Amino acid sequence: MPAPSTPLSLAPKIAVIGGGQLARMMAEPAAALGLPLRLLAEAEGVSAAQVIPDHEVGDHTSLADLRRITAGCAAVTFDHEHVPNDHLRALAADGIAVHPGPDALVHAQDKGVMREVLGRLGIPCPRNAIVTDAAGVAEFGFPCVIKTTRGGYDGKGVWFVKTEADCADAFETAARAGVEILAEELVDFRRELSALVARSPSGQVAAWPVVASEQRDGICREVIAPAPDLSAELSTQAQQIAMTIAGELDVTGVLAVELFETNDGRILVNELAMRPHNTGHWTQDGSVTSQFENHLRAVLDLPLGAPDARARWTVMVNILGGPGDSTASVARLYDGYPHAMARDPFLRVHLYGKELRPGRKVGHVNAYGDDLEDCLERARHAAAWFAGELGEESE
Repeated sequence: MPAPSTPLSLAPKIAVIGGGQLARMMAEPAAALGLPLRLLAEAEGVSAAQVIPDHEVGDHTSLADLRRITAGCAAVTFDHEHVPNDHLRALAADGIAVHPGPDALVHAQDKGVMREVLGRLGIPCPRNAIVTDAAGVAEFGFPCVIKTTRGGYDGKGVWFVKTEADCADAFETAARAGVEILAEELVDFRRELSALVARSPSGQVAAWPVVASEQRDGICREVIAPAPDLSAELSTQAQQIAMTIAGELDVTGVLAVELFETNDGRILVNELAMRPHNTGHWTQDGSVTSQFENHLRAVLDLPLGAPDARARWTVMVNILGGPGDSTASVARLYDGYPHAMARDPFLRVHLYGKELRPGRKVGHVNAYGDDLEDCLERARHAAAWFAGELGEESE
């Protein structure tokens, strides 16, 4: 006798490609909304596979694996932007709603394509050019930043160069990967900002407050929402840029637009991400509707939730593995709970179930309230405690 249908089995199922922490954090709002998820994980026991029971191990570059995991699903979305574009078009031809779609996602996959299109749309960006060799970089002008057009993240695939000799590693890396090199001006910026929006296929858009992020060694360390001392004019401009990009590129789901605020009072687009983003993790506890919930709502073209902040300030600080964590177990992070929770009952902790490795993001903490300095101290202390950078003697 077949198993009786349940409300969960009758709800539209969403396939998620990639088993990282972003997919993991989609699981909580999916459960609250009664939306079943099916996961294509890269290995057993990865972050999202620990909390999404309906998962299979497979390869995101295999069309057969993608077709197997999306069979019977209403839509497919992503934990990362690395699924081959041709495969996404094949899934769309199969009748699967692909969100974001291949025509949109290519702008997050290829920085060269992104720069060309944003320039055509009149979106303010750093001066940039595709270069084919070190001489081309010299012609562009030192010092500058050079990047692989595809595959880079968290500081990987990015080089700050002052001479032609500095360019050798970048071009060797690009040649091995079969990608191009993009040169960009070295922007004199005050700080980095992020404008996060969600957009549904029907065109509804929700825009969260613009945030300030601190990046060290190419890795986001902390986020302050909203960005302190940001003029209303620049805040509105940043949100309008994000909404324009989302509309012009027909993005479905969350779009993160990382920006430079320059020392002469301008904003320039640095990077795009078409998925939930590290600079939006504060929304889990600091906004009415989190980026993860609105991403799922958008994927199914449901009405979007309010992006308004719940508190005057929210601070997110990432928990990173330290130098001695090459073989450390995730169990050590759990040992941090008694102190962190007792010290700050209002603290919100999010761990990813990952083994600790140097520089690896293994969790984050959110602190919110009316006093920014208090939120910063609480979040920084908790993250440092979990990372093993503090001990009882620091109290």
